[in-house]
Amino acid sequence: MSIHFDRQAAEARFREVFSHLGAVTAYARRRGSRDPDGIAAEAMTIAWRRLDEVPADDALPWLYGTARNLVLAEARSSAPSAPAAADGEHVDQPPVELDPTLERALRELSQLDREALLLVAWEDLTPGQAAKALGITPVAFRVRLLRARRRLQAGLEQAQAAAPPSPHLNHLDVEGT
Repeated sequence: MSIHFDRQAAEARFREVFSHLGAVTAYARRRGSRDPDGIAAEAMTIAWRRLDEVPADDALPWLYGTARNLVLAEARSSAPSAPAAADGEHVDQPPVELDPTLERALRELSQLDREALLLVAWEDLTPGQAAKALGITPVAFRVRLLRARRRLQAGLEQAQAAAPPSPHLNHLDVEGT
């Protein structure tokens, strides 16, 4: 009897996890995966196999961390001419059309800096959730995010000093909240 109950509880728990499929697919697409649906499906398969490791209170950061590892593995296994670079250079489809100056400044950041900014700005995670997604402490993430914001701000200021201002600059929250 308890085995049946545990299976039902596991299935109910997985339904909650699976409700994030669309978000994981979008994450993989924005990170330049050649097969975002496949990445999301594999992340869900891993979540089912490791359901006891998926945080019950907030599965999305765990799923993003898993998808991130899968996207990086996909990029490493691909040829150099593939759309996604091994270090995550390819930032595919942002949720909004970016000003070219901002897009260039984002691409000039390191993969770690860019990932910190995008988890907060595009994926709408809190710094604590983003830390979980990256498998680092919240303090380490906040330091990474602060440095990434400073580097992005410096890159934007440098680019704007060299070019005339754009009339419609869509930008990330580089000052922080």
